[in-house]
Amino acid sequence: MSTLSFRDFLFAPDHPRVAEIRGLNAREYAEAATTDSFAGPMIEGWKKLYPQPFSGITSDGVRREGLFPLAAARPGEEAPTAEMVAAAGKLLGAVTPEQKRKLCYAVDAPEWQSWANPEFMQHDTGLRLDELEPPVRDAALALVEASLSAEGYGLVRNLMRINGFLGDLVELPLLMNEFSYNVALYGEPSETEPWGWQIFGHHAALNCLVAGTQLVISPVFMGAEPDMIDDGPYKGVKVFKERIALARALMAALPDGLRAEATVYQEMVDPAMPEGRIHPGDERHLGGCFQDNREIPYEGIPVTGMPAEARALLDAVVDDFIAYLPDGPRAARRREIQEHYGETFFSWIGGWKGEEAFYFRIQSPVAVLELDHHTGVFLSNDQPAPFHMHTVVRTPNGNDYGRELVKQAR
Repeated sequence: MSTLSFRDFLFAPDHPRVAEIRGLNAREYAEAATTDSFAGPMIEGWKKLYPQPFSGITSDGVRREGLFPLAAARPGEEAPTAEMVAAAGKLLGAVTPEQKRKLCYAVDAPEWQSWANPEFMQHDTGLRLDELEPPVRDAALALVEASLSAEGYGLVRNLMRINGFLGDLVELPLLMNEFSYNVALYGEPSETEPWGWQIFGHHAALNCLVAGTQLVISPVFMGAEPDMIDDGPYKGVKVFKERIALARALMAALPDGLRAEATVYQEMVDPAMPEGRIHPGDERHLGGCFQDNREIPYEGIPVTGMPAEARALLDAVVDDFIAYLPDGPRAARRREIQEHYGETFFSWIGGWKGEEAFYFRIQSPVAVLELDHHTGVFLSNDQPAPFHMHTVVRTPNGNDYGRELVKQAR
């Protein structure tokens, strides 16, 4: 069987999908998107969600309290707070007074919730990297780097490079380039008080809050279209291959009966799905932008019923999802998630063999982890394909954006 190639789905240069927006810059395209037949209704739907006061994702509409105590991190689980504060100081020292006014918000500002993952800039929060002088841009990225693991920062930069690669492929570099991302600071950088930052744009969005030695990076959205670079200076970059392989292996390790129970829908677009289960932009994933208060019921199978081999693969999938965290906070997050395995469910949509597209979710009171294969946006595939995916990390019950820690600190 031949392997699907994203190059088989490139639009012709004169195709209306790309030709009609060629030459528009980010702000011109943001305006044009509001009247687009596809993006316009999606934006209108998101506009209704954005102003809602934050309460957090829940499984049943009732927020569970007491899950995220504000306390000093356990030994070995500390955040790199001093390094983050130093990097933030360098960024603040590099910007002009006007740029600082745009960059900085209160630690609990609603602008936290303005992040989005599409290529169009719905909210111009903070500063846009591709409009900054290189020293300022580098300082902003250095703050991201200081807050993540080396593996995590490498993945974020590769997603940004894939975005630039896609922009060049479809001749839309003003809209999609390596630096078409917004950055913002929240609160005053401090080694004791809560503060944080965000970066967001096409297929990469991270929201980071540090409170003393505790670190929360959530919501996180990472995706790619395509999932690799096959030409140019970054040729050889590939993303999410291991996570997808681990997920397929996990399904293979389940007994037939459990696999059937875990599969809530056989098809990626299934006639049995209720109205609204497929979102025009998010498709099957549920924790995307502007979904901060969504009710996401548990589905699938409890992970406590998995055989040992499958459970070990689940551990590996979780580790891959949280690998963006530095060593200490990663250990804390792993422990937090595993302590709630007794209340954790695993669900699947679609096929699992070969190159079949799929969606899965790992969900508990402290984590929602999703991966979804998608149809084309700037590629022409009208069926979900393995070379376009979205991944989401959420912290339900009130601690997205570290909001529960901020509340307790006050």
